[in-house]
Amino acid sequence: MKAIILGSGTSTGVPMVGCSCRVCRSRDRRDHRTRTSLLIRGDRGENILIDTSTDLRHQMIRHRIDEIHAVLYTHSHADHVNGIDDLRGFHYIHKRLVPCYGSVETIRHLQATFPYIFKGLERPGYAPLLEAQVMGPDFDLFGCRITPVPLLHGPIGSTGYRINDLAYLTDCSAIPDSSSPLLQGIDTLIIDALRYSPHPGHFNITGALEVIQRLNPRRAILTHLTHEVSHRDSARLPPGVELAYDGMQLIIDNSKGPHVS
Repeated sequence: MKAIILGSGTSTGVPMVGCSCRVCRSRDRRDHRTRTSLLIRGDRGENILIDTSTDLRHQMIRHRIDEIHAVLYTHSHADHVNGIDDLRGFHYIHKRLVPCYGSVETIRHLQATFPYIFKGLERPGYAPLLEAQVMGPDFDLFGCRITPVPLLHGPIGSTGYRINDLAYLTDCSAIPDSSSPLLQGIDTLIIDALRYSPHPGHFNITGALEVIQRLNPRRAILTHLTHEVSHRDSARLPPGVELAYDGMQLIIDNSKGPHVS
């Protein structure tokens, strides 16, 4: 199984509009962060997309993704869903509904905000694109075991995902006690670590490191990063922990453990 970090940035992206800080002016391509999303490619070749970020079109072209077989949604904030229209290009080619999964609240929001995505429109070019599915406690998808992980994102909920032995926890500020058992024994953790300073809706880097110490994954990747964080700060992190960057690929081999390319 392969995981591709399509986007590693917060809602503003990096560089941020109007900013001329050191990180926004950086020439290190790893400091250029599009909005957060992840692609899982299963052993059978199917592509599972987590969130339709605001930068989805650019991400799909950059990585030459020619088909999406399913979409998992973490929550309904704009930077995670507003690229939903860019799925139309895939439908023009493949002419099929793609299943999408999320919590009851997330699915309701998507259906209310983007009704044409699920029902289509009478005029040409607007066929239904997604088939909504309210997810259960866990399910199989193209040979991958998917376990939703309820999280807290400030005052609202969000959903993390455990896919086999990879856990993806973005946009979260706390992991409820009831969710901790779902994360036991993971090999690889990709987790929200917004910035150094505190934030009410996200783990900062200190908070994410505390979670990593508690869960003790084999490897941990910090994502959803702002311009407070330079990629060269990876050198300051504990062994086995590093900063995400756009295009980072993780090959998950349960027999040998993960490695990063």
